[in-house]
Amino acid sequence: MRASDAERERVAEILREAVAEGRLEMDEFEQRLEATYKARTHGELQPLVRDLPAPGAAVAPVGPAPARTGSAMRWADRIGRPATSGGAFAMWSGFGRRGNWTVGRKFTAFTMWGGGEIDLREANFEAREVVIRCFTIMGGMQVTVPPELNVEVKGIGIMGGFGERTKDDGVPSPDAPRVRITGLALMGGVGVERKRSKAEKNRLRKAELERLRELDRERGQGRGRLEKGRSDD
Repeated sequence: MRASDAERERVAEILREAVAEGRLEMDEFEQRLEATYKARTHGELQPLVRDLPAPGAAVAPVGPAPARTGSAMRWADRIGRPATSGGAFAMWSGFGRRGNWTVGRKFTAFTMWGGGEIDLREANFEAREVVIRCFTIMGGMQVTVPPELNVEVKGIGIMGGFGERTKDDGVPSPDAPRVRITGLALMGGVGVERKRSKAEKNRLRKAELERLRELDRERGQGRGRLEKGRSDD
């Protein structure tokens, strides 16, 4: 379905309200706003506000909320969205791509005497297979991925380092996107780290506590039945 100018304006209003409330960072707001005015169909507009509330009763959300399993979004819902960023550049400065953003099919990042952060833990993906190319000269770049993501690291370090280290153990999910990280670090470094987000850690911690409480309840019920049986004897 083709989108109208009025629908694009409704989405833009939701984004303005979200950045005013602190739900979006300024760089993410600018990326989404640019994508809004370039959108031609409802399918391109929906992902831009899917994770945001409507600013008022008079403004209806563009699309339904994505399906979730527990508190974590299913991988199928995070693949196939319009890219909000296809690259990043920093010289004597830094850049950051984090939170709820959509990485393009091919994403190229470059830093020179600067630094960059690419966080895929809450990101969406334009395609099931994504290539991230990282190039740094006398700088540094950090790529953080969830443990369940399928990641292949093939970069070159010259008088520097280009490698992966694991902070949180996890088994790659078969339905997760496949991300290939390549590039070059010249007198600098590119590090790829598997690490769970705070929200995911809290979710797992709560699930474990609930499991332990359920075990305690079952043990208590078992002791109660045993004591009742003894008293009947």
